[in-house]
Amino acid sequence: MSLLSLTVGYCRNRVRTLSRNYSSSSTFRFFVVLTSKKSLIQRRCGGLHQHIFQVTRLLSSRKQPKDGNIKEESRGREWQDSNNGKDQRRKRWKKGESYWWSRFQEEFPFDDKTVQNLAAGAAGMASAFLYFHFRETGVQISWKDFVHHYLSRGLVGHVEVVNKQYVKVFPAPGVNTSRVNYLWFNIGSADSFEHNLELAQQEIGLDSIQKVPVLYSSESDGTLFLSVLPILLVVGFLLFATRQGPMAGGLGGWGRGGLFGISESKARIIKNNVSVHFKDVAGCEEAKQDILEFINFLKSPRQYHDLGAKIPKGAVLWGPSGNGKTLLAKATAGEANVPFITVNGSEFQEMFVGVGAARIRDLFATARKNAPCILFIDEIDAIGRKRGKENFGDEGEQENTLNQLLVEMDGFNSSTNIVVLAATNRADILDPALMRPGRFDRHVYIGPPDMKGRASIFKVHLRPLKLDSSVDVETLARNLAALTPDFTGADIANVCNEAALIAARRLSQYVSSKHFEWAVERVVGGLEKRSQVLQLPEKTTLAYHEAGHAVTGWFLEHADPLFKVSLVPRGTGLGYAQYLPKEQYLFTQEQLFDRMCMMLGGRVAEQVFFRQVTTRAQDDLRKVTQSAYAQIVQFGMNGAVGQVSFDLPQWGSLITDKPFSESTAQVIDQEVRSLIDAAFQRTLELILDKKEMVEKVAKHLLDQEILDRADMVELLGPRPFQEKSSYQEVVDCLEKSKEDTFLPEGLTDWQNNKGDTKHLQNRQNTSALYL
Repeated sequence: MSLLSLTVGYCRNRVRTLSRNYSSSSTFRFFVVLTSKKSLIQRRCGGLHQHIFQVTRLLSSRKQPKDGNIKEESRGREWQDSNNGKDQRRKRWKKGESYWWSRFQEEFPFDDKTVQNLAAGAAGMASAFLYFHFRETGVQISWKDFVHHYLSRGLVGHVEVVNKQYVKVFPAPGVNTSRVNYLWFNIGSADSFEHNLELAQQEIGLDSIQKVPVLYSSESDGTLFLSVLPILLVVGFLLFATRQGPMAGGLGGWGRGGLFGISESKARIIKNNVSVHFKDVAGCEEAKQDILEFINFLKSPRQYHDLGAKIPKGAVLWGPSGNGKTLLAKATAGEANVPFITVNGSEFQEMFVGVGAARIRDLFATARKNAPCILFIDEIDAIGRKRGKENFGDEGEQENTLNQLLVEMDGFNSSTNIVVLAATNRADILDPALMRPGRFDRHVYIGPPDMKGRASIFKVHLRPLKLDSSVDVETLARNLAALTPDFTGADIANVCNEAALIAARRLSQYVSSKHFEWAVERVVGGLEKRSQVLQLPEKTTLAYHEAGHAVTGWFLEHADPLFKVSLVPRGTGLGYAQYLPKEQYLFTQEQLFDRMCMMLGGRVAEQVFFRQVTTRAQDDLRKVTQSAYAQIVQFGMNGAVGQVSFDLPQWGSLITDKPFSESTAQVIDQEVRSLIDAAFQRTLELILDKKEMVEKVAKHLLDQEILDRADMVELLGPRPFQEKSSYQEVVDCLEKSKEDTFLPEGLTDWQNNKGDTKHLQNRQNTSALYL
């Protein structure tokens, strides 16, 4: 440090000497002299600055130099390294700061309006805080102190009774009040205070002129604001959460328009951005023709107007779930060259009275603005239930919404090009006023596809899959259609997707036929559970149970042919059997009786071979009981009950009263027991007669765990009668017949009829199509 001081002092003295010499020189010297002196200062001081920098670096460094001569390059490198380190730390700090700020913005997306609201709220709270913090304050005293220390000494100027609860004491003029602004004390009542003050002044001896004046006032001390503040904070938080937080989309429209926009409809308008077309819909050609007629009317209205025809105003697509109602609506949106407005029926139900009807009005107003257009109401049973039954809770609001829908649908004249389409799987509960002609004229049923329809659906879903080059799509679609009886379109799509997932799981380059067979087993039986190991007694019982089903069905003419049986646990069951039922819509009493016997084959086999029964037959007994009751109660196939038909209670519905008398119920129960006992005795005789075959099939199942149709032929031989629904026969029959896709002549050019769209819009701007 001494060396540094000497160097700095030497430099300072040199600079002062040069400055003094420069100032004492003549002002009329030439510019050359000045320039020469400046260069002299730079030459003399430049070296000194370099020495100072070297000494500073030496003294600030923690390492001792190897020698006294330090190279300039090493010094520059060290200086650069230190600067780089500082820059890196600064960058890391800025990166961390930007990271948490970006995360904060992602979690709380604030817009300009939100920031303004927050700023206004913060300003209000700051103002309240400043008001209560910096307002005038006083010191509390007692009545005794007020009389003896202030009133008796003449220090009181006047008193002020505030809200008749406490008294403020203000000093007289000239009294030092630098510490407090006033004094205060509580009182019981204003009358008693005046009385006590009068007595105190008389005791002190104050005359009427010297008496202290008393004033009355009322002011707010902030208790009301503090009591209301928690409520305001809670209400503000709820409003903020419904507008900006995760609850923004959960309270039905608050997130978009706030509390005053709750009556706005949440319908979505789709224009030319739908990837689903009619070529992607199969298995429901008749329903497609009905919808094509609506679209053709939108594109070519003159074809109908010239003949005086009027397009139906509405159509209801109804049927079991998973059969393509919503998919058909999406295809309609993809094919029609008009706006497609879609809304869900549950979006009209809110906790506020009148919101549903207001949204219906707003929905139809939107349709009129975008006319001609298609309006699709999905799950219309949410608002279209029958009126006048069990009017509890929100049923009144639901009826108001339905009334508004009826008014809007029937409020158009016949010259407008309007069709209303809706989808539901509960058409039986819809209000008759909604289903009458003039509103929903057509009722289009979309049920489970038949075998030809399933083959067409498989072709659609096989299109995007990467199949093996050796696989023929037509043949594969027919085989899968025969393997999947009673499958819906959603089930078929699930099978194709499962096959692709299985192929990817096994690292296959292509999706093969074997993958589709595994996928069908996965969908029918559930997930295979190889880890669930059965004990040998349970596995033996299960094998004989399934063998009883297989042998019984093999020797009964009207039973469904067995395709595959397995002992591998799948899903919630311990095994599964797959049959190939034929496409049949009418059943005789003999056919139903054979099916009952086949379902009882497992229970009879357990009783014959083990002399005891297990819980395995619970599902079989349930199906047998349902079939027996249906034959006697619904189908009129019993002589004792007669040719009558009663409705059986559906699963999950409330049973209020029986549609028949108690004596009839006793007869029905007796006949059901007799029918089941007869089926059991017939099955018992068959199992005893084919006992060796049942044992042979059970042992094969215990060894292989899987039994297919070829194994059954090898073990039992061909069936003793001519089969009408073998697997190969079904496939060959399907090959000869394909799904009918014929279109009437008026609908063959529906894709090219686009010339009348502009004429339609000019003719009626307030038209809409409802699907």
